[in-house]
Amino acid sequence: MGGIYVELCAVLWLAWLISWNVAAFWRAKSTAEAPRNQYRLHFVIAVLGFMLTFGVAPWFLGPLWQVGPALGWAMVGLAAAGLAFTWWARVHMGSLWHGGVSRCADHRVIQSGPFALVRHPIYTGMIAAVWAVAVLQARPVALLGAVLFALGFTLKARVEERFLTGELPDYAAYRDRVRMIVPFVI
Repeated sequence: MGGIYVELCAVLWLAWLISWNVAAFWRAKSTAEAPRNQYRLHFVIAVLGFMLTFGVAPWFLGPLWQVGPALGWAMVGLAAAGLAFTWWARVHMGSLWHGGVSRCADHRVIQSGPFALVRHPIYTGMIAAVWAVAVLQARPVALLGAVLFALGFTLKARVEERFLTGELPDYAAYRDRVRMIVPFVI
């Protein structure tokens, strides 16, 4: 198992979570929102995946591989890069960021910075950081957790896609040009 490397990733995630919640006060007021019931289950799936990835489960199967220093530090680096990518996106969005699915009065399609690479860079960064932890855990339950986490946020991104396509006239062209979560793939 990844031991110290998982602990380092846990510290990164904790710092990210605290700073992310503090920054929630820095946002514009919503003028339109998608109903939360359209994506509440997706969030539950992602949280369950996160918990499984970090080993919060009543069962543990043995590790599938050994985590040495090279893999350990590479995954800590991937987690740090993924979480930094989320912050780049959040800062680039400015006050347009919302935790839910919404539109602000001055909302526009952001197509520069991380949004030139993927339409949902915050999800991209979080998914990368969770996969880094799953690789460090090297257990089937952690890998299942990473799959669930990615699925939850991919489904939520699809809800956002439908909402933004209806709310912002130039979103469809952006959607056709830039991949959703993984550059050049999805």
